[in-house]
Amino acid sequence: MTVTGIITALIIGLIIGALGRLVVPGRQSIPIWLTMVIGVVAALLGTVIANAIGIATDTPGVDWGELLVQVILAAVGVALVVGVSGRGRRTLP
Repeated sequence: MTVTGIITALIIGLIIGALGRLVVPGRQSIPIWLTMVIGVVAALLGTVIANAIGIATDTPGVDWGELLVQVILAAVGVALVVGVSGRGRRTLP
């Protein structure tokens, strides 16, 4: 993998993580770097799963089915991390 590929994966991961974070209702108190890590993992796993079930094909432009799988995985990842980290924390005004 080249430096350009790594940078591209990080950018795509950040976007996928942000979309996954937007899908999860409520406020998430996790750092942006963790959102990016979840997004990168979701993007990689989403590609593998989409290829395995036949969604991802060589298409020109954006593969919306693969993107949907990636965002769903990112949302699940964000929800799991928020649930494990204790989303019930509240600060007093």
